[in-house]
Amino acid sequence: MRSVFWFLALAAAAIALALLVGDNDAGVTVFWFPYRIDLSFNLVLFGALGAFVLFHLGLRGVAALRELPRQARRWRLQQLERGATGAVLDALAYQLAGRFVRAQSSAQHALNQLQGSDSHLFAQRDQLTVLAHLLAAESAQALHDPTRRDRWLAGALDSEAAKHAHVAREGALLRAADWALEERNAELAANRLAALPQGAARRIGALRLKLRLARLNEDTTHALELVRLLTKHRAFTAQASASLVRGLVLDALRATHDATQLAAVWASLDATERATPELALAALDQRLLLVQGQAAASRYPAPLAVPGSALYQDSTDPADAGPDTLAEITAGLPDTEDETLPLLRECLDTLWESLIQLSPDMRCRLVLHVEQALPLLPGNWLGRIEETQARYPSDPVLQYLAGQAFMQRSLWGKAAALLQRCVALLEHRELARRGWCSLAQLAEERGDMDAAQDAWKRAAQA
Repeated sequence: MRSVFWFLALAAAAIALALLVGDNDAGVTVFWFPYRIDLSFNLVLFGALGAFVLFHLGLRGVAALRELPRQARRWRLQQLERGATGAVLDALAYQLAGRFVRAQSSAQHALNQLQGSDSHLFAQRDQLTVLAHLLAAESAQALHDPTRRDRWLAGALDSEAAKHAHVAREGALLRAADWALEERNAELAANRLAALPQGAARRIGALRLKLRLARLNEDTTHALELVRLLTKHRAFTAQASASLVRGLVLDALRATHDATQLAAVWASLDATERATPELALAALDQRLLLVQGQAAASRYPAPLAVPGSALYQDSTDPADAGPDTLAEITAGLPDTEDETLPLLRECLDTLWESLIQLSPDMRCRLVLHVEQALPLLPGNWLGRIEETQARYPSDPVLQYLAGQAFMQRSLWGKAAALLQRCVALLEHRELARRGWCSLAQLAEERGDMDAAQDAWKRAAQA
């Protein structure tokens, strides 16, 4: 269709030209004293058009001749840029393929080309220079050559090109921080991360490195904040996030040294984390350890034995087998210990709601905590224990707890009946030992010394 329009336009031009010059008898007279030149108007018209075309072509030719040196420089620059870019790509390909020596050679070749006299004329020179240094440093790191790695890295971070290639320099800082963390050099890693711009420091890659640094420094509070932030940005799966949070919270709880610290760490957790049975049980264990340490410092009786805690010892001495309660240990301690009473009650409530879903070991630990903390709990706990035990009458662990609760409330008959039924079925050694100790004390209360002696013997063998 376009050719048809061109044909019509050409025909119209031909017709117009024929009408204009076909019968044009006009003339042009040029007076050049003493001469007179008569010319046809058509000749003058076509001569002027021809002269204009020749003049235009002449100007174009002169411009083309003057452009030749510039085109030659542009061609050389394009060749240089293509060669440097190709060398950097080769270095990257060799790096990914694990051919680290060749990657260094390609990176060095790229740098040699980038140091040419005309290399400053193309825009990507600075970025290619930093990338070439960084790829060479990556290869040296893979070859365990820290001296050459640091030299290449200095070129990527401190060279003149790095001042203009901001994005590439940020990548070099992140890689340098990663290498420092691999070498467990926390100070150097912190300096590298601190050198990042504010925007780059909030990116997921930088946050991951900050998390590793926080864990290396055992800064569990900051690490928890970073894990929550990364989870918000979907940097972790739900399972990985839960596992990280659980491990960090456990570390934070175990790192506490007094009741105030423990209460502050527990208050910093969100509702979901506080509702996790494993974390609630760990908080109870740590609270008991702090109480035991405070009791030992105040010359109170021997600490309670809680399986899973650092102070647990499997004592076989019947004289040390008495079921002391937490109230006995905490009696007379400073008032600062009361700061963890809300924690104690909240954790026990959380764990009791999921008692049946707990593992056997966790259930036994919970039962020990409930037994020892009963004097500190509201009065409705006895009814809760009795109701749960009635709902699961064949569970020896619940029978043991109910028996101990009745014993603490001086309900000797009910306590003896439950403890005698469960003590032979308990597989947990600490529960069995404490159960026999309670039976021995009940027998001594009745004056049945033979039964008491037999119970003490069984407690020693448990």
